[in-house]
Amino acid sequence: MTSFGQSGLETFDVAVIGGGIHGVGVLQAAAAAGLSCVLFEERAVAAGTSSRSSKLIHGGLRYLESAQLSLVRESLRERTTLLRIAPKLVRVVPFLIPIYPTTTRRPRTIRAGLGLYALLGNLRREALFARIPREEWETLDGLDTRDLEAVFRYFDGQTDDAALSRAVLRSAVELSAEARIPAAFEGAERKVDGWELRWREGTESRRAHARAIVNAAGPWVETVRARIEPKPPGFAVDLVAGAHLELEGALDRGIYYVEAPRDRRAVFAIPWKGRTMLGTTETPYSGDPALVVPLASEVEYLLETYAHYFPRRSTQVLASWSGLRVLPRGEGRAFDKPRETTLVVDDEARPSLVAIYGGKLTGYRATSERVVERLLPHLPKRTRIARTDELPLEPEPGFTLDV
Repeated sequence: MTSFGQSGLETFDVAVIGGGIHGVGVLQAAAAAGLSCVLFEERAVAAGTSSRSSKLIHGGLRYLESAQLSLVRESLRERTTLLRIAPKLVRVVPFLIPIYPTTTRRPRTIRAGLGLYALLGNLRREALFARIPREEWETLDGLDTRDLEAVFRYFDGQTDDAALSRAVLRSAVELSAEARIPAAFEGAERKVDGWELRWREGTESRRAHARAIVNAAGPWVETVRARIEPKPPGFAVDLVAGAHLELEGALDRGIYYVEAPRDRRAVFAIPWKGRTMLGTTETPYSGDPALVVPLASEVEYLLETYAHYFPRRSTQVLASWSGLRVLPRGEGRAFDKPRETTLVVDDEARPSLVAIYGGKLTGYRATSERVVERLLPHLPKRTRIARTDELPLEPEPGFTLDV
């Protein structure tokens, strides 16, 4: 519920910039904490990366190789939470890892990694794994069995990322949060008791006051930072594009986790709405985030990988898209960079602005709670009305997670 300050402007405890999964997550967490809050999104909910991901709710098995144990542990915990509060939007699916003589990670390594993954997941059913018997290999969706040494199966989660984002927003609005969509954020200026925000709805320019701001603009995080006066702290980032293709033909046995023959990167072949989704790549990107599309070289890379493992299946491309990751700028491959989410505040002692750099779909709720926890001590005391790890998330009427 909004109020009006001495300036005559609408006044909110928290204003959130960006309507991706982290923006709507922060809005929900703030509303659940009893704060008055509003979200500004220029296009539509999940219009950017949050509708262009690989649509997985997973612990990040490959992050064990770089010893990002805290990230994996938190992701597995959040996976369990989402399976409980959003059973119509998140479900457990089998993942299959085929091992060939050229596969970088040998069976012993895979077994050890899956064992650690199960332990970090507290040995829940969805964290357990097994080896597929040889007599079942011919049923694996046309997977090439020549020189195949082993196939491991484990379980993780899958979702519809855009539908999940919309469900979180609906939950926030039911808790009295407000959403201005479409609303183009134009800037914010520091005042004695918070921030004066400017945005545009259609041809009309509007203003409001907020005690705190959350920059959850994803690939536009630096664009938003540049529109705030005084300019808050931040750091240089690299935008990394991840291309996805939709191919004709469905996969029946689960999600295949393979290594690209060209550079041994991880690539997923995923059943998706009666088709096969293939992804992803990691290509540096420097253009307008709204205009990112798969490059011809990325399409070639993904189709080459798919044909290598599924030589008898169609490679007819029916659709394609790209999402953008936000990673800290630095040398080396994007694949090797840390994936922990970074929160940057304007004042460590008394923050009134938090910017979210990076972030993973699986961990959106935990990240959102951390953002609100940073702000709560410095906002008016409110009465909590809900907990986000208990609030059920429901899809829109008629929705089914048909993957």
